[in-house]
Amino acid sequence: MNSIIPLPDTWQTLLSQTLESPEALIRYLDLPESLLEGANRAHAEFAMRIPRPWLDRIEKGNLNDPLLRQVLPLGEEMDDVPGFTQDPLEEMHSNPVEGLIHKYKGRVLVILTGACAINCRYCFRRHFPYADNRLGPTQWQKIIAYITADSSITEIIFSGGDPLVSSDARLKQFITDLEQIPHLTRLRIHSRLPVVLPQRITESLTQVLQQTRLKVVTVIHSNHPQELDEQVANAVQRLHQAGVTVFNQAVLLRGINDSCEILKGLSEKLFDIGVLPYYLFTFDPVKGAAHFDIPDSEAKQLLQQLQDQLPGYLVPRLAREIPGRGSKTLLSLDQD
Repeated sequence: MNSIIPLPDTWQTLLSQTLESPEALIRYLDLPESLLEGANRAHAEFAMRIPRPWLDRIEKGNLNDPLLRQVLPLGEEMDDVPGFTQDPLEEMHSNPVEGLIHKYKGRVLVILTGACAINCRYCFRRHFPYADNRLGPTQWQKIIAYITADSSITEIIFSGGDPLVSSDARLKQFITDLEQIPHLTRLRIHSRLPVVLPQRITESLTQVLQQTRLKVVTVIHSNHPQELDEQVANAVQRLHQAGVTVFNQAVLLRGINDSCEILKGLSEKLFDIGVLPYYLFTFDPVKGAAHFDIPDSEAKQLLQQLQDQLPGYLVPRLAREIPGRGSKTLLSLDQD
């Protein structure tokens, strides 16, 4: 598919050219103009952001394209649906230090940035108060002190926003500081950039990840096999060459991947490029995204079908995050 403009060489330039106008999106993809009013209202509540490498994988004129449906603002996002809240995982109850979330024993999550290369319409943090969790020098020192004081913490999770929006120099400084804490052994990076902006996985970045004493795990986020092209495969290969273990987590989404055929294709394509399926999450009830929701009963049926067709190592764990619990909750297929 033709790009709007020739792709530049650097990921920073690509990031700067992110599409942020619903009108431009609708016109470029030959979508119905009737979508524009609702798209603009939803965009005003939660801004649309689409990087060009993702845009170039969308089929023009196809309103049901699975990549388009993940990023197109819709008027139905403005519906007030009971049970869907701004903080579905109650993360504000686990935010002891600005920029840090501590929900589970042995690991903490650091919000490196509120910025993303792409704004997925189903994002469970679409209402997160990033302005109250900015990671300046003072906040970072408080985080280091918090982690240092708790020897049970062995793993750091870089999250956001998307942590790989940060520069290599900033990431290196954060990692260098964390390496000084002796009880830390692992660094986990949750990022969608290897999928939506694979140019981000540069030689400079992989050198940073390769040089740390911490064991590095990257968890990418892909929901549909159409997302995984040759550039994504190359990005994953570069991570592997740096000694990084790569997993995928997906979210079950109505109208996008709610079929066994699609989920099977996703697992197989992930494995083909060197990524193991990790979690398949049921939908977090975030306000503005109820139209993506799938009942747990349907999710279990899909996973049962998946188990019947794939070897166990290609079947992700079906899970839900329930606020207040000490870990993710795996959904048993034997229970209603």
